[in-house]
Amino acid sequence: MRKMAIATVTLNDGVKIPIYGFGTFQIPNDGSTVKAVREALALGIRHIDTAAAYFNEQEVGRAIRESGLPRKEIFVTSKLWLQDHGYEAARKGIDASLKKLGLDYIDLYLIHQPYGDVPGAWKAMEDAQKDGKIRSIGVSNMSPKIWNQFVPQFEVKPSVNQVEFNPYFQQKKLRELLKETETALESYGPLGHGNAELLRDPAITKIAAAHGKNSGQVILRFEIQEGVIIFPKSVKPERMKSNMDIFDFTLTEAEMEVMRALDTEKGRHDPDAPGVAEMLLANYDVHADEK
Repeated sequence: MRKMAIATVTLNDGVKIPIYGFGTFQIPNDGSTVKAVREALALGIRHIDTAAAYFNEQEVGRAIRESGLPRKEIFVTSKLWLQDHGYEAARKGIDASLKKLGLDYIDLYLIHQPYGDVPGAWKAMEDAQKDGKIRSIGVSNMSPKIWNQFVPQFEVKPSVNQVEFNPYFQQKKLRELLKETETALESYGPLGHGNAELLRDPAITKIAAAHGKNSGQVILRFEIQEGVIIFPKSVKPERMKSNMDIFDFTLTEAEMEVMRALDTEKGRHDPDAPGVAEMLLANYDVHADEK
């Protein structure tokens, strides 16, 4: 596959972000992340998504440095974990991400899980943006209910909201809300976390056959045409190449309507469910190596 330049969109703060990136969730920090990110960069991907709670920021930074590519050509996203919410804790969390990545600045930094002292964390991110440590600031996993709880308190409006999104869960209510602040929607798990039912859906396989593509490529193409920023994850080079092979065809408006009609309005993760914050804190300790 020929390496190509991936288009960008301009966020509400003027920062340009590639519409297609590479996600690193659940890729271990045993050399696997370095290898996968190196492969992604070699394929022409210039948007790498990591997080404090992925425990692989160091390997992402190493892969970027070893690539030999100019820093300004690579868009790096990381995220603040909810252990570090509150103003002072967030300031330290931001600096910790910068140190682990080995970078002078992070292109996009997100509140990973919107629980606890979110306003304090956000103020620290606003200040870090003013100081040049972060170019753009956003949120993740904010449902309409959580968005309305916190965002009206923010001085700077989020540039993105990274949430679960795929043809079976199209976040239509949230997307209408985000239009008010011109906040972009990013999709994690754009292939439905490998949902076999989704990948075998007859409506999708029919469209795929018409274009000589596979179901995954049709899904990703649909999301791109909907204006969603995506970063499918794979550590297999052939799958990474296949996922990227979506820029040489276009879905018709009739095909887009078929895809839109697949929405069930239900996802795997419900940010509004009781006990979510406690469950996340119990399972992800970003300071474990400090104890």
